Amino acid sequence: MALIINGEEIDDEIIDGEFRQIKGYYERTLQVACCERDPEFRRTAKDNITSRVLLNQQAKVDFPTVAEEDVSVRLEKLIEEAGGEQQFYMRIGLPTKDEDIVRENVSNGVRLDKLLASVYGEEADPAEADLLAHYERFIGAFKSEEHIHVIHITKGLDGAKSRQEVYEVMRALRKRLLAGEDFETLAESERGNEQQQIDLGWFKRGEFMEEFETIAFSMDKGEISPVFTTQLGFHLCKLMDVRPASAIPFDEIRDKVAAAFVEHRRDEKFNIYLASLKQSASIQDTDPDEETGGH
Repeated sequence: MALIINGEEIDDEIIDGEFRQIKGYYERTLQVACCERDPEFRRTAKDNITSRVLLNQQAKVDFPTVAEEDVSVRLEKLIEEAGGEQQFYMRIGLPTKDEDIVRENVSNGVRLDKLLASVYGEEADPAEADLLAHYERFIGAFKSEEHIHVIHITKGLDGAKSRQEVYEVMRALRKRLLAGEDFETLAESERGNEQQQIDLGWFKRGEFMEEFETIAFSMDKGEISPVFTTQLGFHLCKLMDVRPASAIPFDEIRDKVAAAFVEHRRDEKFNIYLASLKQSASIQDTDPDEETGGH
């Protein structure tokens, strides 16, 4: 056991699973390759698990019993959010219905909710001055999203002898565009059918395929892209215009600022409370050497 928290032994597989989740996230977002950050990810995994265990331990101390009615209400809500009982059991990883195990886990969730409510305490409505100060301090969170206007040419593989053939056609079209031909005129002459869009209009991140957006959002106004591919085929695009992210006036998003302010205030209280739990806890790491080497 690599971790023993207030006498509670944490199975190594739990740590490994947390480690894999953290590393997988950074791999998917292209922030890590291979193993150079493994020690950091393993430390984070242990810290995440330690936090959860300490909170659950304290919740059981402060709220040793919970009302069955509270458990039932929470369970019904979880099943509804999952889209039904079958989907709920699939989501939590139980192959068959086991109500005793589920109710025990849900009761732990009820305890944790009660613990957090006690940590947050009475929450008065924030003053207007506090909201304005929060808005100005975190202005980056209250900006509109960047939008871009793109036109494009695309060709699929239908009817082509090979991918290389389509690539060479698109490459030749790009040379013509770089030589000065009008993009929209050429795109119209190369359009495969009437349903094929040339002008994609204005859009923000998350509205098109990731491969397409990676190219489009990396371009400068007026720039013509290299030939690139997505699952739909080969593409050329031109960035027509950009609407940069800009601050949304406070009066338009006051409710959003208020919600963010309350959440920030809760986070501060939670972090102070969690730090106090860690300071007074007995935490033994029986395998610290793994953090100085690869995994």
